[in-house]
Amino acid sequence: MTPEQPAPPELDHIEQCFWKFHLRHPRVYEELRNHAINLKRRGRKHYGVKALFEVIRYHRALETDEPGKQWLLNNNYSALYARLLMKNEPELRGFFRLRARHPQPR
Repeated sequence: MTPEQPAPPELDHIEQCFWKFHLRHPRVYEELRNHAINLKRRGRKHYGVKALFEVIRYHRALETDEPGKQWLLNNNYSALYARLLMKNEPELRGFFRLRARHPQPR
């Protein structure tokens, strides 16, 4: 899936929005990955992905004060990022605790 391609129709609304955001802002994944791996390597067995969201928001606020140059990190995406990170990064498997996800209709 590329930024120009629509998300597959079998995805729920939040997943579709997540993939659009993820493809436009790959830096978010990289920052989450780096923070999580650093914590894991320092001995943490588990950590909250929402806490990492707040770290990224804080650093982004320090870096960007020009209106229109900021992006919003939607809390609805946190569980999807946690799942994606644990799927793609073997070192992070089981690092985030997950609940059952209930797809959201439009």
